[in-house]
Amino acid sequence: MSAASNRRIYIVGAGFSGREIAREIRSKGVFGTVVAYLDDDPGLIGARLDDIPILGPIDRMESHLRRLPADEVIIAIPSADRQTLKRIYSILERADLRKIRILPRISQIIDGAPHFIQTRDINPHDFLGRSPVTISLRRSLAYLRGRRVLITGAGGSIGSELARQLLSGGAHRLYLFDHEENSLYEIEKELRILQDAGVGEAASVVPVVGELKDRDFMDFIIGRLQADVVFHCAAYKHVPMLEANPVEAVKNNVFGTKHLVDAALKHGVSRLVLISTDKAVDPVCVYGASKMLAEEIVLHASTDSTDSMVVRFGNVFDSRGSIVPLFRKQIEAGGPVTITDPRASRYFMTLPESASLVLKAGGVGEGGTLYILDMGEPVLIRELAEQMIRFYGYEPGREIAIETIGLRPGEKLEERLFSPDERPVPTPYPRINRLIRRPRFNGDLAKLLSVLEPVCFYRADRSTIYRNRHALRKTLHRFIPSVEVPEHEPEY
Repeated sequence: MSAASNRRIYIVGAGFSGREIAREIRSKGVFGTVVAYLDDDPGLIGARLDDIPILGPIDRMESHLRRLPADEVIIAIPSADRQTLKRIYSILERADLRKIRILPRISQIIDGAPHFIQTRDINPHDFLGRSPVTISLRRSLAYLRGRRVLITGAGGSIGSELARQLLSGGAHRLYLFDHEENSLYEIEKELRILQDAGVGEAASVVPVVGELKDRDFMDFIIGRLQADVVFHCAAYKHVPMLEANPVEAVKNNVFGTKHLVDAALKHGVSRLVLISTDKAVDPVCVYGASKMLAEEIVLHASTDSTDSMVVRFGNVFDSRGSIVPLFRKQIEAGGPVTITDPRASRYFMTLPESASLVLKAGGVGEGGTLYILDMGEPVLIRELAEQMIRFYGYEPGREIAIETIGLRPGEKLEERLFSPDERPVPTPYPRINRLIRRPRFNGDLAKLLSVLEPVCFYRADRSTIYRNRHALRKTLHRFIPSVEVPEHEPEY
């Protein structure tokens, strides 16, 4: 018998989700044994469900554990807000229960039966920011039922979460496109495990390894797959890294997007949704400029037969390469936790919520329109660091030091979701706003792309500027004056 099957489990929440998780644990017999429910409902406390006692209230957790020990707790209350989760976590922490899993507040659980495989270790971002909006995926994804859906960057954070949620959408085929085979392998394997566990609906999952930068391949693969809807998540995104590699940033983020859009228009893709970033707003870095250009390429591409739109939002908690995993590693190493500036702030939202809103916007949005997600109030990075340090049981500044290292190349103190000359207006859908704006570049988008192209792709007649990063930055600055040109920028 495995060690896992010997685990004694408490389930916090004796509602529908908690009961479904308990039944699955009992039926499979490999995750452990549910020894009790915990609930605050006086009408349930003292009763039994399938011979499992319901104990309560939750704040008496320590006394319950003395009578009925447990190794692990699963919080199975998808409707709980952040304050409720924080209270429950504090109670469990005081009871010295360290193995705490959570059934996240995600819409595919609300729409259907929850599964043990959807639980995960509780994280600090479960308590940070405002409570996420609940979206009915079953209704939101009706436009994808029976269709072929392609996700670029499917191995990344946003792309992989879109793929997980799309399992509930009834798509006929789900194409996972990425240039990185390991991340693509991981998400394909995860989706198949979820399907085997009964999550979502039947859909053919097809991994595709390829490069957006390869124009001929993009034309071939889009024509071959005949996708109806494309979610374009793929992008190079690490600001300091791309400041050191600006040509590659433009080659991938700008021309990769153009290759995808050209192929989508040629082969009859009916809907294309670009995932964008607040760094595209008055950009100072090459990454931000590349996303601004990608936005314009997509918005200019909308036709009677292809609805192309953009969804712009800020940072995502726990996305790959974000500050939250970095802080976690620094805390686990004993510190220090490094921040760029005590005044620095960013917008944050959870990964499941951002993906749900993108899917919703993709269904209700209009072609040629830029949508921004309501991110709530910006979060001071220093406060985020302090909250994370406390979550892991340490005192900021005393047990784990916080060091200021200064802004890195291309970084701002704060980000904005729209420019002063852009105006967000509400839509009928919670936390999705439409942006009233003017097209950028005064009709010179094609001219700008023609100047940038020989920098990114070799041409014999323009070989002197091939891979010339100084020429690239000067060109970007001429068309986007906010983009900075370092005084000593090398040519190569």
